[in-house]
Amino acid sequence: MNRLIIAFFLAALGPSCTNDSANANTADLGLPDSAFSDMPVEDDQGTTNEADDGDDSDSPDQTASPDQSADCWLPALNSEITRVQPMTGIVLWESSWNSNAVKTEPGNIALEFAYASPGAISTGPGTYDWRAFDALLDRIASRENQAIIRFHYVWPGRPTEVPQWIKDSATYQETTGTTEGQTTSFPDWSSATLQQFHLDFFEAFAERYDSDPRIAFLQVGFGLWAEYHIYEGPREIGQEFPSHAFQETFLNHLDQHLEDLIWSVSIDAGSSYYSPFSINQALRDLRFGVFDDSFMHSEHDGYNTDMWNFFDHSARYQRAPHGGEFSYYSAFDQENVLNSDGIHGRTFSEESQEFHITYMIGDGQPEHQSTARIREAGLNTGYAFRVTHFEICEEYSEVHITNEGVAPFYYEAWVELGEERSDASLRGLLPGESRTFRFNSGSPTQNAPAIQLKSERLLPGQRLEFNATLAGSR
Repeated sequence: MNRLIIAFFLAALGPSCTNDSANANTADLGLPDSAFSDMPVEDDQGTTNEADDGDDSDSPDQTASPDQSADCWLPALNSEITRVQPMTGIVLWESSWNSNAVKTEPGNIALEFAYASPGAISTGPGTYDWRAFDALLDRIASRENQAIIRFHYVWPGRPTEVPQWIKDSATYQETTGTTEGQTTSFPDWSSATLQQFHLDFFEAFAERYDSDPRIAFLQVGFGLWAEYHIYEGPREIGQEFPSHAFQETFLNHLDQHLEDLIWSVSIDAGSSYYSPFSINQALRDLRFGVFDDSFMHSEHDGYNTDMWNFFDHSARYQRAPHGGEFSYYSAFDQENVLNSDGIHGRTFSEESQEFHITYMIGDGQPEHQSTARIREAGLNTGYAFRVTHFEICEEYSEVHITNEGVAPFYYEAWVELGEERSDASLRGLLPGESRTFRFNSGSPTQNAPAIQLKSERLLPGQRLEFNATLAGSR
């Protein structure tokens, strides 16, 4: 249907008829819903987002913009994503595989995981020595990878990672018990000193590292490995595990102080016993991601999926990353999880799409899979940008970009055309959606300026790649 006719009817309805209400008014107009299906919707960044019909990737020919005049031309553009993209992919531990091609050859992975100890950094009340932690981040960055960091207090079979100066306090009393078959120490979460330290530590961390591109994501939590559970052993809320009230205080405190760096919690935080999320909607509304530390095990469709659903994963991924770790429930899981046929009736590619996975820890995979397979699996996570239209006119230029991946890019990123940077960001461009970027510069008589995607969250040597197969025309 002619858009001018549609516009005439919409104008007759008055200013209340917006894109959001267009379908509701089609019945009044006697028009089918499909009359509005190709109408672009402007997002809150002032760019146009449209659902991708998939045709752009199948044909190298561009389609001219409706207002393209004789003063415009369509440059040819060919580009391909060749590396696992920043902040996505299969994740290896910082301490492992450092002489293996999977790490020494660029582009196979982009992320490395490391636990970190608050007790090793805190030297006294309000004082911190970050040198060893910085060295850790530097080692990861030297390989052109970024870090996923998880601070923890409890590890089975070990003393706690609580600072020694707190342990020496007369009012602090830890518990010792058996968990995971090993004698283990547990923090005293009834201690006001420990609670205040926990708040102060993460505030100091945020002040120092919130905008540090060496860190991609932060994981937080309590209990064993900071995964929001203690399967066996002492686990009293308010004693070996922090009270719900303190958890609320901490999570809001973290959200207040981390303005840029994105944090995540385990899906086990959906437990009504361990956490306050189930009774506090405001906490669930905070911007945080989730991770699943037993991804794709044989009964993943049960408890794990229930927890994913509790955190509304189909909506949450739109603003914060989803990740996790391949299941260690059995040797079979580790050995076969990346097989092309998958395990337990599922493939990683399918599950990555279902749960919109940005990253997945798979430190055991180099033992079972080729470097090429690990790289291929990594390319099935996160975002994948494609330039579907490139137009240069006498007074302006346009670039259209679609996300062909399974998740957005979660930090600010811009399109650069020559020396000009787009006003709008690529951040939050959802899978299957497109965004149009218009530039003030253009010339039909010069060579086409280069298109680059840039983000201040990237390390030197990292780059955001894109696919493009545009034949061009003049």
